[in-house]
Amino acid sequence: MNELVSFRLAKIVKFHRKKARLSQEGLARLAGVGKTVVYDLEKGKNTLKFMTICAILLALNIRLSFESPLMSEFKMTEADRQ
Repeated sequence: MNELVSFRLAKIVKFHRKKARLSQEGLARLAGVGKTVVYDLEKGKNTLKFMTICAILLALNIRLSFESPLMSEFKMTEADRQ
């Protein structure tokens, strides 16, 4: 993850956590991760595991979306497989 992405993600997570009136420890408990993970994420550490980040985002009700010029083609291919 590059520095800009980790910085923006840190700000988004911290904003949502505070709006939810959760401490870092409370969010960690809710997400099922260690409290240092939330601290590290909010400080912009970029070596966290993707699934750990996903657990925190899920706990805060934040969704990820994937975008690319080929995404519509990919969605059609996935629909054909089902």
